[in-house]
Amino acid sequence: MIARLAMIGATMVGLMALTGCGEKPQGMGGVKSDTAPYQGTGMAYALPGWKAGDKTSWEQQLKTRAQAQDDHAKAQ
Repeated sequence: MIARLAMIGATMVGLMALTGCGEKPQGMGGVKSDTAPYQGTGMAYALPGWKAGDKTSWEQQLKTRAQAQDDHAKAQ
């Protein structure tokens, strides 16, 4: 009886160990792009004041967006 329980336990442990071998890679799955983010997407819904390809205006837009989300700046 104990030998049978040990065999069942060893089989269960073996099966659990093998389940990790079947895991699929988890990628982002989205569009892969080799261009810098400030180069733009070619879409028409860009914010006004931002020019595609201009890194300085890109950084300014990010700063403006971050300031708008800062609760400490809103409270003052």
